[in-house]
Amino acid sequence: MISVSEAMSYEFVTGPDLYSLCQQAAQLRDAHWGKQLTYSKKVFIPLTNMCRDACGYCTFVKGPDSPHANYMTPSQVLKTAFEGEQLDCKEALFSLGERPEERHQKARELLTALGYDSTLAYLHDQCENVLSNTSLLPHVNAGALSYDELKHLKPVAASMGMMLENVSNDLLKKGQAHYSCPDKTPKRRLDTIEQAGKLDIAFTTGILIGIGETWQDRVNSLIAIRDRHLSYGHIQEVIIQNFRAKEGTTMAGCQEPDLDDMKRTIAMARLILPAEISIQAPPNLEREYGCYIGAGINDFGGISPLTKDFINPERAWPQISSVAQACEGLGYSLAERLTIYERFYQQKEGYLTTHLAHKIALLTGQAAHSTYVQSGGVPA
Repeated sequence: MISVSEAMSYEFVTGPDLYSLCQQAAQLRDAHWGKQLTYSKKVFIPLTNMCRDACGYCTFVKGPDSPHANYMTPSQVLKTAFEGEQLDCKEALFSLGERPEERHQKARELLTALGYDSTLAYLHDQCENVLSNTSLLPHVNAGALSYDELKHLKPVAASMGMMLENVSNDLLKKGQAHYSCPDKTPKRRLDTIEQAGKLDIAFTTGILIGIGETWQDRVNSLIAIRDRHLSYGHIQEVIIQNFRAKEGTTMAGCQEPDLDDMKRTIAMARLILPAEISIQAPPNLEREYGCYIGAGINDFGGISPLTKDFINPERAWPQISSVAQACEGLGYSLAERLTIYERFYQQKEGYLTTHLAHKIALLTGQAAHSTYVQSGGVPA
């Protein structure tokens, strides 16, 4: 793992120096992960597209006046999950706006019609719905959560996640990406990551680059993630995601990161973070995603054969066969993984309830083992 000062020195590397940096990161990746890259075959379940935040780059969120603002019904959730199961998906990615009922009357009314008073209570039961009726493993991305909220969701989610995005408070200022976003304060996001560590939750996080942050901000963000992982050991993957400008947003005219910027950030992340943390970059946000392999990634994240990327709907998923070909062309193989990484269900205690461990055992063809079991877990 490199120092802050060394990471800072990579800000402007280009040409042969950038190639050398990427080569260093790729060698480190190969030493730990070998010549195999991974992905998770998933369905995307956008439980609600309402939110109390108003990020400057987001088209996922619909305001209460939009006819498209909604909550998925339990039958819609199961229909998506069943269709994904038929296509051999194993992950159900629950993604949703943060606490819309705390800002919008329409959200409260829709929840009441469903029989709930909070989005998180509804999320819990829909994860349980998928767990009880399909073979899919829920992964929850519900934003910033408290210790008690994470604890309540843990029995129904094989893994959880939340993008840190960035630790810069400057992004909260008027005219910046996170203005009018109470759930995007660095303190709140970092606390969520820390509480997940205390609860032994296999956790995904990451940074979003190109939203007005400096290189120093990126370095500081990755160091903050590293520090929390060193304390708790619970970070399974870190996503390096590039901002894409979208029509109709306040950031529609902002410049997007170029491929070199992504490569130097990926390489820097690989060198900053402990080797056991997976480095991921989404393949649908960059036409030349194969270049990420040479910069040090070992994972392409969730790819769906069924549902679109609701966060970036204009960016279609590549075919899994195309991703495999990109890997093979560079001397790597591509393998499917579960939403929770192997080391968390084979080597670490306390990360899964009995019920979730049994589901994973069925998916992997392994016998359930006592190290999978969290004391007090849900009976299988």
